[in-house]
Amino acid sequence: MAAMVTRDLDIVLYGATGFVGRLTARYLAGRADGLRVALAGRSRHRLETLRTDLGDAAAAWEVIEVDAHDAHALRSLAGRTTVLATTVGPYVLHGKAVVRACAEAGTHYADLTGEVLFVRWSVDEISSVAQTSGARIVHACGYDSVPSDLGVLLLARRAAADGTGTLGDTVLAVRSAKGGFSGGTFHSARHQAMAAANDPDARRVLGDPHALSHRRGEEPSGGARRPRGLPSRLRKLLPVQRDPQTGRWNGPFVMAGFNTRIVRMSNTLTDWSYGRDFRYREVVDFGSGPLAPLLAGGMAVGLAGGLAGLSWGPTRAVLDRVLPKPGEGPSEERLAGGRFRMEIRTRTSGGATYLARVAAPYDPGYTGTAVMLGEAVLALLQDRDRLPARAGVLTPATALGDVLIERLRDQNFTLEVERLA
Repeated sequence: MAAMVTRDLDIVLYGATGFVGRLTARYLAGRADGLRVALAGRSRHRLETLRTDLGDAAAAWEVIEVDAHDAHALRSLAGRTTVLATTVGPYVLHGKAVVRACAEAGTHYADLTGEVLFVRWSVDEISSVAQTSGARIVHACGYDSVPSDLGVLLLARRAAADGTGTLGDTVLAVRSAKGGFSGGTFHSARHQAMAAANDPDARRVLGDPHALSHRRGEEPSGGARRPRGLPSRLRKLLPVQRDPQTGRWNGPFVMAGFNTRIVRMSNTLTDWSYGRDFRYREVVDFGSGPLAPLLAGGMAVGLAGGLAGLSWGPTRAVLDRVLPKPGEGPSEERLAGGRFRMEIRTRTSGGATYLARVAAPYDPGYTGTAVMLGEAVLALLQDRDRLPARAGVLTPATALGDVLIERLRDQNFTLEVERLA
C-alpha cells in the first residue's frame, strides 16, 4: 500500500451544511479535539454559520467553498487531507468527481451512499486507481449499511472461531426502529428509480443480487431462499413470509436492496470467507398477531407503489411536492427519541445456529448515522495501522471491521453474537 504523503488537514467533511452533514459536524466537534478539520460545501456563508453554531470546539476549523463538479478544485482539496467524508447525494450525480479525486490522491474516503448504481460505477472505474494510490474508499458508512455489514461479520467470525463451518441461510430482521428518512435519501431513491425506468442496463444491475461483486463471474446466479408461509400465487405478488422457526410474519425492508448487496460484496472481498453457500436477505418483523400479515402486506404494497410512483413522471411530480426535500429533517425532540434493534440469524454448514444483535439508542437515519460515519472517519484517520491491509473500493466490514465495532460499542451500540441451542 502506498505511503500517505504529508497533509495540512486531517479530516474534510464535504456537504457539512446538509441535515445529516450538520449532525456529523456536531458529532465530530465533540470527538475531534486537536484534529485539523475543515468543513466543505457550496456556500461559504452557510459553512461559516455552521462553524459558529458549533462553538469553541470548531472555532479553528477551516471552511472551504467547492462545487461537487469542479474536478480541479476537488483534486486540490483531496490532496490536502488524510480523510474526506461526504454526505452529498444523490451520489451518482454529485459523488463521482469527489471519490475519483480521493482515489487519485491516495486520500481515504467515506460516504453514506445507498445507491447500487453509484457503488457499481465506483468498483468499475476507480477501484484499481485506489489500490495503486493506497486509498481506502469506504461506501455505505451509515444505517446503510453498517449494522448489516458488521452484524454478519460478527456471525462469520464466531462460526469460524467455534469451528462450526461457514454461513448458510442468513436473515436480518428489523425488530424495532424509531426514526425517519432524510430528504436526501428520498432524492437518491428518486434518481435511481428514474434510471431504472429509462435504462435497461441500470435495471439489469439493480436486479442482480450480486451486482456489487468484484468477481461477478464467480458468484451464484440466485439470491436468498425464502421460507414458505403464504400460498405460492400470493408469495409471487407480495414479499411477505411467515418465519417457520419463530412463527412471526416478515415483510420487506426498504433498505434491503442495497444492504444485501454490500454484505455479499464483503463476502467476495474476503475470498468468500462467509461461505460459498452464503445466502442473505433482510426483512422487517411484524410480529405474530392476527394483523401481522396484513401489516406486512401493507408495507409491501406501499413500497411497491412508492417505487412505481417515483418511476413515472406525473406521479413523481406529485410525490416531489410532499416528500421531504434535501436538507430537511426532524426536530431535536424527535431525534432524541430515535432507536433501532436488529437481529441476524444464521445456520452454518456445520449445523450450528447463531443470533447476532445490532442495536443503538439513536435515530437510525440521522443521529445514528452521524455516529457511524463519524467513527468511520476517525478510524480511517487514527487507527490506520490497525485496519485490514486493504485498499480500493471497500465496505465497512472489509475496510474497518473490528476497529469500527469497538468504536461503536464505546458509543453505546450493541454488537453481540450468541450460539443458540
